[in-house]
Amino acid sequence: MLTKLKSMLSPVRLLAGWNSQSLAKQFLLIGGFVSACAMLLVGAFVTSLIEDAVTRNSAASTALYVDSVIAPLLPDMQTTELLDDTVTHALDETLGEGALGSRLMSFRLWRSDGTILYSNDKNLMGKQFPLSHDLKTAFAGTMVAQFNQLDDDVESVAERNSGKPLLEIYNPVLQPWSGKVVAVSEFYEVAYDFERSLNQARMRSWLAVALFTLTFFLVLSIIVLRGSRTIESQRSALKARIGELSSLLQQNEILHARVQRASQRAAALNESYLRRIGADLHDGPAQLVAYASLRLDSEALVNPAAPAQNREQSLAAIKSSLDDAMADIRSICSGLVLPHIESANLTELLQRAVRAHEQRTGVTVGLSLSDTAPELSTSAKICIYRFVQEALNNGYRHGEGAAQQVRQAIDGGQITIAVSDEGPGFDPAYIPPSSIGLAGLRERVESLGGIFELKSSESGTVVQMSLNAMEMEQI
Repeated sequence: MLTKLKSMLSPVRLLAGWNSQSLAKQFLLIGGFVSACAMLLVGAFVTSLIEDAVTRNSAASTALYVDSVIAPLLPDMQTTELLDDTVTHALDETLGEGALGSRLMSFRLWRSDGTILYSNDKNLMGKQFPLSHDLKTAFAGTMVAQFNQLDDDVESVAERNSGKPLLEIYNPVLQPWSGKVVAVSEFYEVAYDFERSLNQARMRSWLAVALFTLTFFLVLSIIVLRGSRTIESQRSALKARIGELSSLLQQNEILHARVQRASQRAAALNESYLRRIGADLHDGPAQLVAYASLRLDSEALVNPAAPAQNREQSLAAIKSSLDDAMADIRSICSGLVLPHIESANLTELLQRAVRAHEQRTGVTVGLSLSDTAPELSTSAKICIYRFVQEALNNGYRHGEGAAQQVRQAIDGGQITIAVSDEGPGFDPAYIPPSSIGLAGLRERVESLGGIFELKSSESGTVVQMSLNAMEMEQI
């Protein structure tokens, strides 16, 4: 269990889990933490500044008031070592009654050597203590004020144990004509009202800082959320685009492999076509021409004494053999040469192929046409013409031309052409390798990205091809 927990908390897993989060969630977590820390730091800093300013201003007001009350009662402090009873009594009456009596908890008057010249605690009068940091600062001419931060001095035990909110003030007493610090008055003001005001100032400052931080964070969060949504949508679109491109690349690779195979098969088929043409020329016209050549050396033509009737018969046989050879040569050439199909549309192309087959074989072929087809490239026209021509020839040779039909259909951008007959049919699984007609048709169609289908049974044979018009426009 411990090993599994360590593996879950490993830096790599934590980093992977963090990276799997969305940018908006990452910002909300990190931004929220940073904003909270910044709010605490700024709030503490601002509150400290406000506390210092409020404490100093309140202390300055109190010190000015106390100084205005006790200053007329004090003798020349630069020459006075101790206060006489008259001054002490006057200070007792002034500080113990009226507004000062209710506001001040204690009062001390310090001499620069650390001697307490006056205190409402009579036990401290005349005693000498080491000067604290605050006293030294006050003797240097700077007023010191603190709220509820009483020192651990021996003379401040009563104030620390009072439990009241106290404003501790060290105010330098100046000589009127020279401005020199001749004493320091230390007094503790009971500051309930000041405590309430200070708490309100603290609360308002914290609320202002929190409100500003929250507003700033919300505005940034809205901007980041919008940006994150835009990034996520673009990322999704990019992933979809990458998927499409990957699919297209895969299709291109398949088509490239198909084209390579088609090119290799086309070379073999061309060689087979050449062999078939050579065999047709050898077995047909060449044999007839050879027969005519042999008859030229016959006795009826060579011997002048041969009867004229025999000579005429030999010449007629030679002429007939040469005519048959010429007819065979024209038949072979008519199957090799294409008509002018560049300017023909699909309907005219199919009509020409069917008409040529009917004129050559004397068989009637049914033709079914659909709506007008889109413009086709020259390579597509050649493929369709050869497909119909070869399929009709195969149906005539092997199916005796029984009920031959050509049907053309268009479904969207897909063009389908089917050539059928009602011959005896055959088993497509046992097509001999020497049958280059069907193989050539398949290669022609698939080389253009089309689909070739062959169905045959005892009731007839259907040869079908399909091409996409949009793809053909790009070929």
